[in-house]
Amino acid sequence: MRENKAKKAEEVALFRYTVISEAISEKLSPAERGMAVRAIAAGTWVTPEGTERSFSRKTIDRWAQAYKAHGLAGLEPVPRADKGRPRAELATWLAEAARMRRELPARSSSQIVDAIGRAHRVVLSERTVREHLQRLGLSRRALSAEPAKAFGRYEASRSNEIWIGDVLHGPFVPHPRVPGSKRAKLFLLVDDYSRLLVYGHWMAEENTRAGQDVLRSAIARRGLPEILHVDNGAPYANHQLTRACAVLGVRLVHSRPYRPQGRGKQERLNSYIRASFIAEMEQRGIASFDQLNDFFVAWAEQVANRRCHAETHEAPIERWAAAGFAPTYPSPSRLHEAFRWSVLRRVSKTATVSFQANRYAVGPALVGKVVELRFDPEDLSQISVYLNGEPAGEATAFVIGRHVHPAVPQAPPPPPAPEERSGIDYMALVARAEAVARGEGSIDYRVALAAGSLGDGTGATAGADQAVVFDEEAS
Repeated sequence: MRENKAKKAEEVALFRYTVISEAISEKLSPAERGMAVRAIAAGTWVTPEGTERSFSRKTIDRWAQAYKAHGLAGLEPVPRADKGRPRAELATWLAEAARMRRELPARSSSQIVDAIGRAHRVVLSERTVREHLQRLGLSRRALSAEPAKAFGRYEASRSNEIWIGDVLHGPFVPHPRVPGSKRAKLFLLVDDYSRLLVYGHWMAEENTRAGQDVLRSAIARRGLPEILHVDNGAPYANHQLTRACAVLGVRLVHSRPYRPQGRGKQERLNSYIRASFIAEMEQRGIASFDQLNDFFVAWAEQVANRRCHAETHEAPIERWAAAGFAPTYPSPSRLHEAFRWSVLRRVSKTATVSFQANRYAVGPALVGKVVELRFDPEDLSQISVYLNGEPAGEATAFVIGRHVHPAVPQAPPPPPAPEERSGIDYMALVARAEAVARGEGSIDYRVALAAGSLGDGTGATAGADQAVVFDEEAS
């Protein structure tokens, strides 16, 4: 019972963070913050129970202050002072008030209170009725207004304001396809303002940790986004990503089903990746996921992020790094904590907890209590214990059946030996240019041989920064 209550409290806290996330950014001016709060108060939200509610500006301000003071723990619900007192009769009249408002949206709260008083000889508070109708999204303004869109603005005004995440299904690896080849999935993050490919990585599995690994690498490379806009697929619609964004102070936005407004730019980018990168890789052949990712990083930095974009008329990397922009980076400890996972477990009478076929010993003072276990899914031997959001020691593993969480992407099987190829290898030349740009003086002979650029025995080479001019008249 207590475990369920603790889980429910965490769900409520994460839901409240989702509601206020747009209004707690430190970059907002007081005027912008006020506009954000008013916009939140005017909308409706689907609660963890599945009902639609709206919240007053006072409630939103109170939640924002609690989050800034105590983090997620400050958003957990506080037991009501009137808990245990009968409220069924009041609920009956409030339900009647809701029916009357739906029946005729123009009815005022005072008219509804007067009608119920005359019909049932009860005296209701007009304020109570009005606030109840607002929570249900039944205010007269809300009922007369046009339906709200899923994501109000689809064009960011600055770098790192909005990142858009997606998963693109690509070629089989190895390619050409052989027994054991797996479909590659590209987890990709794009900056909405600059169209910069923030970070991308090809994976064999499409799961929660794969999406988190890409987000963590993107933040370490490009800083924190203010908003992360993703779809409702399994890698993004999960408790662990919600927790990570809450710890980092990132607002997480999901596209509503069948209403993917704002994701058209992502679809156009996917088409570009298929035509410019995947087609080239399939032509040259793909030996392994490591090779596919090496070439993708080089292509993203040397080609995609440096081309003149058709809409912005700027190179994405130049638009992203415009004068005056300075990315915000979290501390290493905060970044590490954000991408730890957490579960709730009840401590047994023997002061142990069970998780993923493992058993751990905890402090005897925790017997019978519901504790939170925080851990890196890549290493289940190290688990921290928390009670009511406060550290309560480390869990000592004494029975280990699994060292890695099953949701962690596993390494693909070793690929067969690649076939020898001749001619110009465009992707190898791009990779060589990226190595030169990074200042890496050593030559990757595997790439060089594939590109046919080790020379003719005279010591001459054809690098990515060299060009050969053909004179048609001389030929």
